[in-house]
Amino acid sequence: MTYKPVFSRSDVEIVARETAFQGFFSVQRLTLRHRLYKGGWSESFTRELFCRGRAAGVLLHDPKRDQLVLVEQFRVGQIDETDRAPWALELVAGMLDANESIEQMAMREVQEETGLTISNLRFICDYYNSPGGSDERISVFYAQVDAANAGGVFGLDEEHEDIKVVVLSVSEAIELLSQGVIDNAMAIIALQWLQLHHSSLLSGGNEVSGSE
Repeated sequence: MTYKPVFSRSDVEIVARETAFQGFFSVQRLTLRHRLYKGGWSESFTRELFCRGRAAGVLLHDPKRDQLVLVEQFRVGQIDETDRAPWALELVAGMLDANESIEQMAMREVQEETGLTISNLRFICDYYNSPGGSDERISVFYAQVDAANAGGVFGLDEEHEDIKVVVLSVSEAIELLSQGVIDNAMAIIALQWLQLHHSSLLSGGNEVSGSE
């Protein structure tokens, strides 16, 4: 591998940091400067940082039936869409609680949003959702479930969650992906990973990993 980053964290100086907004989420206002590729330092400038922290999502697969368990729920980020309703078909996902590992959070969210118990939890990847303006970093996992009795409506009332469990065949989910019906980054990444490793997962292969 020939790529090597030019800069490190020490090549950025935070001059000032303040909370610009605190609500369900928070926004920080940073004044900073950084080293330039052409040499020297940039002038100080201001950026707003949308603070969401760590999150994780889990692609739930029943290899015996070759079905996926997804969830559908209202998403305010799609409220201004004119050609679709603001409900999204997604992976089970959630935010990290204090003193909780990413793996623990993934298992908790599956129970809260589907009532299912997972096995064979496998890491797929980490990624930044929108690093131009947000600190949110997402871990994506694959896990196996028994989808025989999956279904219903779940979620925590205190968090205003109204989550419908949706069971689809793998082929149906891939078709919805190709049609643009499934159009959120976490689900796209997970389903494309599933396409790469589908045969091995059905055969019970142990060689599948997120780094392949």
